[in-house]
Amino acid sequence: MIVDLHTHTTASDGGLSPQELVARAQQCGVKLLAVTDHDTIDAYQIIDELAVNELQIIAGIELSCTWSGVNIHVLGLGIDTNSGRLKSELAAQRVARSERAVIIGERLAKLGFVGTYEGAAALAEGRAIGRPDFARYMVSAGYVDSMATAFDKYLGAGKAGDVKAMWPAIETVVEWITSSGGVAVLAHPLHYKLTNAKLRRMLVDFKEAGGEGLEVCNGRPSPQDLNYLKQLCQDYSFEASAGSDFHQPNNWSELGCRAEVVAPCQPVWARWAQSE
Repeated sequence: MIVDLHTHTTASDGGLSPQELVARAQQCGVKLLAVTDHDTIDAYQIIDELAVNELQIIAGIELSCTWSGVNIHVLGLGIDTNSGRLKSELAAQRVARSERAVIIGERLAKLGFVGTYEGAAALAEGRAIGRPDFARYMVSAGYVDSMATAFDKYLGAGKAGDVKAMWPAIETVVEWITSSGGVAVLAHPLHYKLTNAKLRRMLVDFKEAGGEGLEVCNGRPSPQDLNYLKQLCQDYSFEASAGSDFHQPNNWSELGCRAEVVAPCQPVWARWAQSE
């Protein structure tokens, strides 16, 4: 079975509309899909109306938070998109993202990149503005030759546009997820560049906060990384998740992961999968 529990649409920083993402997932043979846009569930207003045939969709989200001063992402899978509590907290997250975007624009302007906030806002078309919007505008304005260059020089970790918003603590977003009936899964554990000791400390804190899953496969990991994350998953008795972290075609990773990639760990999707 092919699964994908980490994907993005134009509701956040993805390149495909919810309809296009679902259609592409079906073309790629995905049988179980979660759309996990950053700090928003707006895509489900459309997805819930789609005829998906043999594709099973579970509601999801990717929430930004902090742990020990590090920006961390947590996936919420199987959430209730009608949860009043979740909707209220997401509205506050949107305000935080908007304030962050203004600061990014100001920092880029000081470097001589005029109009980046306005350009990014236009590309966002009403949704929360993210760093990919700034990167897309910088390419279109001729400031950089590619989005990769924009991140490498100006928007990536440690660069001028890497603004740390006032995200909530990791235990707070885990509580939002569990209160809405979902399962909290730590996204792409190796992206945070933590030492083994610090990553294990974070996993302990995540577990104590109510986290139940670990994203063992994100995109196309190396065998070494995959084995390391599966060992961590077993060491801390997490359920394993897998997703492409798909944002747009021909970038990073295509939709879909083979279910067996997480073996011998217990797959988190066993909670919802109609068949395996």
